[in-house]
Amino acid sequence: MDRREKISILTRDRPTSRKSPKSLTSPKPRPLFRELETRTEAETKADQPLTRELNGTIRALDGEGNERKFELSFSSEEPYNRAWCTEILDHSPGAVDITRLSEIGVLLYNHHRDDVLGRIERVWIDGGRGKAVVEFDDDDLAETIYKKVKSGTLKGVSVGYRVKTWEIVNPGEISSNGKYTGPCDVATSWEPYEVSIVSVPADPTVGVGRELPEAIQTQKRAPSMAERQLQININRLF
Repeated sequence: MDRREKISILTRDRPTSRKSPKSLTSPKPRPLFRELETRTEAETKADQPLTRELNGTIRALDGEGNERKFELSFSSEEPYNRAWCTEILDHSPGAVDITRLSEIGVLLYNHHRDDVLGRIERVWIDGGRGKAVVEFDDDDLAETIYKKVKSGTLKGVSVGYRVKTWEIVNPGEISSNGKYTGPCDVATSWEPYEVSIVSVPADPTVGVGRELPEAIQTQKRAPSMAERQLQININRLF
């Protein structure tokens, strides 16, 4: 066999299923604000898990059998300042869906789903506030937090909720129900799903028994669509 025949055989035996250079190119980057083309501001923000603290009270119930029960306020219509807007939870009839909280809601510690302190016995809306009667369990964690709440060491209350419908009120405009003046984002349909006793509120300027300075409220504005989507994209990265 001469040299040319050997080269021919080697060429035929060599695998030919090599990827072309084109298949090694990186996929086209996804545009940062792609979702803005098909989603409105309200749709982009809707159904995001949220929490907020309240200027409310925790009151121990009197009477036999109520030793471990407390009445508390977990939500209100007070403006709540987030990084991107001033948020208001509407408490008009039909705005708050308390079904889930009433049926399977629990009392948590610092929003940790595994740190269950007790059960929510009753939920209702009254005077622009969400209220509940809660009862502490008697396990070690619940007993510890129960004693701190009873003594007044822990006073913070926070609610976890999802918003189904937002009304974005621009600066100088009035909300559709005539109650709120923009700039603000009004949750016109929302659902609380848990109530927490909290040790350190996420925002130190709010919480049980503390008011948000008026000067801070006036500095906020409704964010643009790009700002909202940018915040969502940042949250996804972390």
